[in-house]
Amino acid sequence: MDNEFLKQLDLKHIWHPCTQMKDHENVPLIPIKKAKGVWLYDFDDKRYLDCISSWWVNLFGHCNEKIANAIKRQVDELEHVILAGFTHEPIIKLSARLCEKVGRDFNKCFYADNGSSAVEIALKMSFHYHLNQGLKKNKFLSLSNSYHGETLGALSVGDVALYKDTYNPLLLECLNAPVPKNKDYQEELFALKGILEKHSSEICAFILEPLVQCAGNMHMYEAGFIDEAIKLCHEFNVQVIFDEIAVGFGRTGTLFALHQCKQSPDFICLSKGITGGFMPLSVVLTKDEIYQAFYAPYKEYKAFLHSHSYTGNTLACAAANAVLDIFENENILEKNKILSTFIQQEFSRLKKFDFLGNFRACGMISAFDILNAKYERAGLEVFKRALKKDLLLRPLGNTIYFMPPYVITKEQISYVVDSLEQIFNDF
Repeated sequence: MDNEFLKQLDLKHIWHPCTQMKDHENVPLIPIKKAKGVWLYDFDDKRYLDCISSWWVNLFGHCNEKIANAIKRQVDELEHVILAGFTHEPIIKLSARLCEKVGRDFNKCFYADNGSSAVEIALKMSFHYHLNQGLKKNKFLSLSNSYHGETLGALSVGDVALYKDTYNPLLLECLNAPVPKNKDYQEELFALKGILEKHSSEICAFILEPLVQCAGNMHMYEAGFIDEAIKLCHEFNVQVIFDEIAVGFGRTGTLFALHQCKQSPDFICLSKGITGGFMPLSVVLTKDEIYQAFYAPYKEYKAFLHSHSYTGNTLACAAANAVLDIFENENILEKNKILSTFIQQEFSRLKKFDFLGNFRACGMISAFDILNAKYERAGLEVFKRALKKDLLLRPLGNTIYFMPPYVITKEQISYVVDSLEQIFNDF
């Protein structure tokens, strides 16, 4: 097998996600043979530094031995079992650990297998909770510029036109509040309060990505706004959903973005980094009060009848437990503080280019924007040039972001910035 043969066979049969396939007439498609640490290797043994953790899932490097060995041990014991009426040790252990680490009285876990599905669960659960209370609410509230996934419910509460506009006729009716653009968020709070005053009797929940709107061009905003927004929502009997699918598990500098907020939501959606990039898994955490609203004799029809075939997959739970082991045993968050400071120092070297701006960072997420360039698709131009310098970047429009595995070294960070300097010298 070689790169060219596999590329042609792929293009014959595979429709890739978030891709205009015609682009591959000019943009290289790269078959990957193996990976280790931050490096991906193609079938010609050319390597690429994974600057985006393969869509933000890979925390501790590709083929991490501790996670891989946990899955290997589990695969000989139990690969999967129905989670309705049955259970298994890895999911029991994982659930207890997640509840302890999240804290804030989050005591119940409901599992699925991807981020969009977790959002769907939280939306349905919030709607059903209010219904069980005798309240017929049927709308949701989200922030402008938000992204929560691409299944129909998750897409409904998002606000990135690129993903959403085509499907508008199919979507739920949702309300939208402005996301803060800077540290002064009083105007946005005033707008949120106005929406709640007018529509709270219709709104089940307010969903938001705390601290960083990742697919929304890595827009970052203040925890103070989130705290005030939660207080307002609870005052008006509107629940709050934290979508921590992208920002959970250390990305923002704390284990969960929740831990930088004083107020607590009613639901937390987790996925992506939960298994370190090895297996699909997601979970919604919620509180006993919400769980109890569904706890009734079967004939009352209050049960939350939602399921996925691979809910709580045993191998995925084994991987997730190994991820938590690494956090506990290797002082990851403290190490990340040192790395994130270094990343910001290195990326500041790019501020000399007057066509770059809006440099920003939150924990292990860094980003900046191409403000003007002679290329119609400047981000795509950076992507193609970066590949030639052994870097996998995947810009969001004209936003260049850096979200690497936590095992990246200072030398590798400097190499990334050196390469970007060379790219922008020729821009």
